[in-house]
Amino acid sequence: MQHMIKRSIAGGTRATLASRLLTAFLALALAPAFAAGPTRNAESLRNPHLASMQIEIWPEFDRPAALVILRGAIAADAKLPADVTLRIAASTGGPSAMAYSAAAGGNLLNLQYERKDASDFITLSFKVPERFFHVEFYDPLPTGKPERSYTYVWPGDFAVDRLSVVVQEPAAASKFSVQPNLDAAASEQDGLRYRSADLGARAPGKPLPIKVSYTKTGTRTSAEILGQKTPELTPAPTTGSSPAPAPSSSDEVAKGVLVFIIALSLLIGLGSAFLWWRGRAKAPAGQTGSAGACTKCGAPREADDRFCSKCGARLK
Repeated sequence: MQHMIKRSIAGGTRATLASRLLTAFLALALAPAFAAGPTRNAESLRNPHLASMQIEIWPEFDRPAALVILRGAIAADAKLPADVTLRIAASTGGPSAMAYSAAAGGNLLNLQYERKDASDFITLSFKVPERFFHVEFYDPLPTGKPERSYTYVWPGDFAVDRLSVVVQEPAAASKFSVQPNLDAAASEQDGLRYRSADLGARAPGKPLPIKVSYTKTGTRTSAEILGQKTPELTPAPTTGSSPAPAPSSSDEVAKGVLVFIIALSLLIGLGSAFLWWRGRAKAPAGQTGSAGACTKCGAPREADDRFCSKCGARLK
């Protein structure tokens, strides 16, 4: 009986050890999955909810490339300043403009940002002090053949209540098409035609490809053909900079004292120079023909004087 108990204990020990080893193996195997889950959730929660995002694509507007403009509006209930992370394709080389504004269509102010480069994407991180932000970048667009196409992929970094797309038709282009289907082209005051559509709400993590194709000969841009100037952001100090501080009252007093000391030194110097010049001018005149002075009254005398002309004393 004791032998059977010992065998049972030994068997239980081996079973417990095997169970522990299996548990450790499963923990090691599943650890990356559990770790990745919270990371992805944290990544998706990092960005604020957007009330709207407008994606504009301007092929060959002022460069032989596609100008992409992202106009985002943070939800009204989001806390400001808001931390935002946005990915753009690595082929862009980075943004050409980053800005924010206090109102839709308002004055754009330059926005500081940090970038992290990877093989496929450039991740832009920035803090938006107001509800509206503006990002511009250029993406390569082959123009060596008349048949041209470009595809932009919205990476889905935000939850958006209303996502809209606007595509500008290049000047002198024909057979223009865009996917997804947008509304019929409408001419604007700049002489170019635009296609647009409201695509509704968009969930985070859901990419949206936008493909543009057309036929165009030559390499002249729309701006060159129509004689337009490239739009620029309103010059403004970079976020975080501050104007030079106004001089304090103590600085003004110190400056006044310094000016007074300099003026006084100049007056003293001029007075000393005048007295020196005057002394030199008088010395030769007073000494011409003089043979000294009367030893009694001190009056000057001439060389041939025998008596003082002032007190009458005899001169030696």
